[in-house]
Amino acid sequence: MSVVIVTGGSRGIGAAVARQLAQRGYAVAIGYAGDHDAARGVVASCEAVGAQALAVAGDVADEADVRRLFDSAATLGPLAGVVCNAGITGNTPGRLDEQDAATVRRVLDVNVMGVFLCNREAVRRLSTRHGGSGGAIVNVSSTAAGRGSPGEWVHYAASKAAVESMTYGLAQEVAAEGVRVNAVAPGLVHTDLHAAAGLPNRPAERAPMIPMKRAGEPSEIAEGVVWLLSDAASFVTGATLPISGGY
Repeated sequence: MSVVIVTGGSRGIGAAVARQLAQRGYAVAIGYAGDHDAARGVVASCEAVGAQALAVAGDVADEADVRRLFDSAATLGPLAGVVCNAGITGNTPGRLDEQDAATVRRVLDVNVMGVFLCNREAVRRLSTRHGGSGGAIVNVSSTAAGRGSPGEWVHYAASKAAVESMTYGLAQEVAAEGVRVNAVAPGLVHTDLHAAAGLPNRPAERAPMIPMKRAGEPSEIAEGVVWLLSDAASFVTGATLPISGGY
């Protein structure tokens, strides 16, 4: 059974990705930060449809934790793909000149260094140059990368712009080594990211500015991720797919 690693897999988009992968016959290794009950719930839902699954707690910005996640995933079978979904905004919205340096540094550690470490480990295990059999990487960006998120999370938007640049550059490096690297850029989505930032009503309040007049669901983002991992996207690499309702 082919294995896909999903970071930030205990909730929101990551949990939806894990469940859809399980339904499609993949084994799933879920990386998560600290919500043990939520992670166990996602594992149980994957196992309920006949898939193998496990959850590993850790920090994607920590090299040792990333290696442990990948080593644990290897116990399920051969690695086929990696979804780098873990990400944080760090705090409630505000101007850049109001941000605390330590908070911004942590956002960059998780959102940029975390993606770098997971992408690097994925290439080391998937690339034919390293003896692997190929596979796919999908990084989760945000449409904020293109908008800049003024007055809210400029630092978060910058971190996601870095993810898109990393995605494109890495795709060029490993295209001839059997590894495809793409990204999805969700728009406004119903996840607890907003509540964690102290704005639980943000999706409803922002919905009118979206051409489709609603926020997205995690399952809708997951569909794009799973497609990019699949053979149906075999000629797609270096792309960032907006899934945003037109905004």
